[in-house]
Amino acid sequence: METSLISNKVSSFCYSHTRAISARNKVQKIQVTKFSIPKFHSRSLVAELNYLNNYTRNDVPHNSKINKNSKEVVKLHLIMEIVSDRIEMHKNIGIQRDNWNGLLLSSVNMMTLSASSMVGLAAVASAGAESSLLALKVSSTILYMAATGLLLFMNKVQPSQLAEEQRNAVRFFKQLQGEFRTRLALENVNEDDVNEAMEKVLALDKAFPLPLLGSMLEKFPRTVKPAVWWPRMKKPKHQRDLQGKNNNGWNIRLEEEMKKIVKVLKNKDIENYLKLSKRVLKFNKILSYSGPIFTCFAAFGSVFLGSVNASWPVMLGIICGAMASVVNTIEHGGQVGMVFEFYRSTSGLFKLMEETIELNVNEEDYCKRENGELFEIKVALQLGRSLSELRQFSNDDDDNACEEFANKLF
Repeated sequence: METSLISNKVSSFCYSHTRAISARNKVQKIQVTKFSIPKFHSRSLVAELNYLNNYTRNDVPHNSKINKNSKEVVKLHLIMEIVSDRIEMHKNIGIQRDNWNGLLLSSVNMMTLSASSMVGLAAVASAGAESSLLALKVSSTILYMAATGLLLFMNKVQPSQLAEEQRNAVRFFKQLQGEFRTRLALENVNEDDVNEAMEKVLALDKAFPLPLLGSMLEKFPRTVKPAVWWPRMKKPKHQRDLQGKNNNGWNIRLEEEMKKIVKVLKNKDIENYLKLSKRVLKFNKILSYSGPIFTCFAAFGSVFLGSVNASWPVMLGIICGAMASVVNTIEHGGQVGMVFEFYRSTSGLFKLMEETIELNVNEEDYCKRENGELFEIKVALQLGRSLSELRQFSNDDDDNACEEFANKLF
């Protein structure tokens, strides 16, 4: 009796539980049916994808994935990676050559002053033991000859000038990197842009070589010319008119303004910095010849210490050694080679501005020029002027313009 009662309760519980599960499933099925199934067009999926592909290719080329992953864009990104590597190389080598300048200068001055001190001690010890005199005599002669060899090397390579060349290379490679980034952000890159980018990188490699032997720039050129680190200028490509007009932001006033700036750059700024470069180069030549000559005379005097009764070997060894230290400190401590390279590269910067302005002004098709308003802003900032100062400068008479340089930055 009890067993049948328990079985009835279990069966009733299973039945109610089964009804609850089935009711819950029905509710879930009803909720699922509330979502609508999307209706497809009569065209096939392949036709839809072809339609979207053609639409994005023809109507929005700048925002399409195809353009962002095109072969030319990938090439320009690859060139940017090479430029980043160049920046690190020139930066590290520039630091190394700057250290060369300081370490070699300290070593040469220490050797020269030590040799001068030994010559003085030899003069005092000449009345004493011959062995002490001989030791001081040989030591001073060796130090003077070693200092002469180091000076010849330093004056040949000019470490301060080498360091300035690498600093300029880092600066111009960073400018080039920024130009590539702007081009990728604003323009549709084509094969001509890639070829132009490669030409600019190779021109910078040629203008600022890394090795010392073989391809090092001449440190004492016969004729001083502005530094050139850009390839041959080409005519601008067809550019989009940002103002929606045919003149692309150019007018007669702006053309006359740019012609006036080119004239002043040629007659004043470039000429002035070339004169300064020639003066610094001449001064550096005198110093570079004087240092080894003084150390050679000092070594010659130390050789004859104690050999003659006259005092001229002592005077020659001490005075010439001191003069050599002064000359070396002025030349390499004052970084005269770096000053020459700074003036030469600054005149090259003005030369680049001159060629860029002439290339745009001489182009008859306005759409092939850079946008006039943007170009005016760029020129004004490169010269260290505001737009109002630039326009006022170009509107002055010729007499007033000859008294003022176009550049106010350097």
